[in-house]
Amino acid sequence: MRPIFNLIIFCALVNSLFAQRTETVIYKQLDTISLEIRVHYPKDHAKTDQRPAAVFYFGGGWVGGTINHFQPQAELLQSKGMVCFLVEYRTRKSHETTPVESLKDAKSAMRYVRAHAAQFGIDPQKIAAGGGSAGGHLAAATAFIDGFNEKSDDLGTGAVPNALLLFNPVIDNGPGGYGFERVGNYYKDFSPLHNIRPGAPPTLFLLGTKDALIPVETAEYYRTVMEKVGSRCDLILYEDQAHGFFNPGHPEYHQKTLKAMVDFLVSIGYVKP
Repeated sequence: MRPIFNLIIFCALVNSLFAQRTETVIYKQLDTISLEIRVHYPKDHAKTDQRPAAVFYFGGGWVGGTINHFQPQAELLQSKGMVCFLVEYRTRKSHETTPVESLKDAKSAMRYVRAHAAQFGIDPQKIAAGGGSAGGHLAAATAFIDGFNEKSDDLGTGAVPNALLLFNPVIDNGPGGYGFERVGNYYKDFSPLHNIRPGAPPTLFLLGTKDALIPVETAEYYRTVMEKVGSRCDLILYEDQAHGFFNPGHPEYHQKTLKAMVDFLVSIGYVKP
């Protein structure tokens, strides 16, 4: 029994030496509310590094959700040398807030990550923002929406990411788009589709053709406008797939979208093939 016990201890020590490290930091304090980011570091990471990074926002209609939503994506990119951030933000269920507060938090998180790039060992000019559904909206909105900033934010630090990883994202909040009944009269200032401009970050846009919330036509229009302003948009359509098709509960398409994400990041020089 003793040799087996020693082998178990040895394996545990090896795993601990090569385990990928995580930590949790508070990026925003509002009275009694503390909002956290979970940071995933590659196993060979050093604080003197300048690694590419990815900031992920969970989906849930700005109503609920958990930062664990994009843990599979974060762990994969972590294994490929990127530093990843899973963001907690205010939702209706957690804090009785509106989509406005969710966006304010998303922008605060991006600013915090960029402002602390040296602490995290990342390149402040190689930060991708990603998310699914309403989390995809938040990622895109950090790139396109100028307003809805927290008063406590240092606006001298930019909230615009350098690339976008969008998984069936909410990008149209106008009449007929998702969330219009909650966004209402300020949709023109809140909707990413209505605010695309030159210099827009290169985008990966993944969508199922049977998504009941995000029409294919909306995604195609996003790509068209991006191309008109001189920016890149890789739109990949997955036949007969519904909203949320990229999640682990759909193993085949979960793997396909993970591969598409890595391929896109390889193409822009964030990870190696």
